[in-house]
Amino acid sequence: MLGTRGVRRGLEWLLGLFFLFHIPFTLLLDMQVMLPHELYPLELRNVLKWYAKEFKDPLLQDPPTWFKSFLYCELVFQLPFFPVATYAFFKGGCKWIRTPAIIYSVHVMSLLIPILSTFLFEDFSEANGFKGQGPKTFHERLTLVSIYAPYFLIPLMLFFFMLRSPYYKYEEKRKKK
Repeated sequence: MLGTRGVRRGLEWLLGLFFLFHIPFTLLLDMQVMLPHELYPLELRNVLKWYAKEFKDPLLQDPPTWFKSFLYCELVFQLPFFPVATYAFFKGGCKWIRTPAIIYSVHVMSLLIPILSTFLFEDFSEANGFKGQGPKTFHERLTLVSIYAPYFLIPLMLFFFMLRSPYYKYEEKRKKK
């Protein structure tokens, strides 16, 4: 039977893998919207175009300014955190990661709410200027939500893990007089 320490280490490894794999996805796919196209080989640009068209992701087909601002936050704030979090969770027992992990998780969940709401509730008709982009059916909307949902659910899990784990709770150290 797995003890509390084993469960904690298992969650730390899963979080380490999440952050480790998030680095190339961010650099190779998400940042194509922000960085000059010349930085990316044609094959990689074609992967992004295929994904955006196949899954009818309007945010990556023709990204609105608000979405680009979210990607800018990902580049400036989240991307530098990924290797730090990867190290902390693979190493295990790094209590100092608690506050940065809570900040990261709240930040990401806050960004995902408008993204998921857009997929669920936006009118993607041509009358609203979407030129055939975007999901048309409820199934297509749910598919997009399911692609983005882990980027909300994993930070949510991280948030509660950091708040509720007795291991990551700091105990105040009182000075001896």
